[in-house]
Amino acid sequence: MRGLFGNDWNWIAAGVISAVLLVGLGFLTQFPFLVSAIIAALVFAGLVFVLAPRQLFEGLDLSTLSGSKVAFARELLAQAQPAADRLSATAGSIADKDMKAKVKNLSDIAADVISKVETKPETAPSVRRFLTYYLPQAAEVAEGYATLANRRAPSQVRLANVGAVITKLQDAFVHYADSLADSELGTLDVDLRLIQESLKEDIGR
Repeated sequence: MRGLFGNDWNWIAAGVISAVLLVGLGFLTQFPFLVSAIIAALVFAGLVFVLAPRQLFEGLDLSTLSGSKVAFARELLAQAQPAADRLSATAGSIADKDMKAKVKNLSDIAADVISKVETKPETAPSVRRFLTYYLPQAAEVAEGYATLANRRAPSQVRLANVGAVITKLQDAFVHYADSLADSELGTLDVDLRLIQESLKEDIGR
């Protein structure tokens, strides 16, 4: 799966596959070495492009947005994505079904908020505290729960305390996710009022 932020794994993967292909063509076919090398090079170039990590705001027309707003959103998402990845990974490592579901829910909400901010960078300020504080803290708490739960004799009191914090974090996550939806509904309310006024003027209703 392509990550949100770039690294060199696509170059490494493309190099390995191309090298295997070059060796395979040399041993399994009658192709001259030069032909095999050209084929491998073309495959390498194609794979580097295909496997390239998706960039932030890919496909978004940034010319219509303020450069400072985009830069602010980019900085927030760059800080938030590692914590979101940690939260997702931790959810998969928790054995308790109820707690696993709660952490998975946190992870899903985080992914949804990040996706919405990427789609609308101008909404980043409304979820700044979520991205810079609650999300990293949630990842930390979830990892702490997983560590405690994996002990041979985990303290049930400590597990319960950490579990209670995770439950409360769900309320914070939902609050910030809904704040993004509320900002969109604000324009809907304006549109509805304008439509009602137009209808009243045009047909007297």
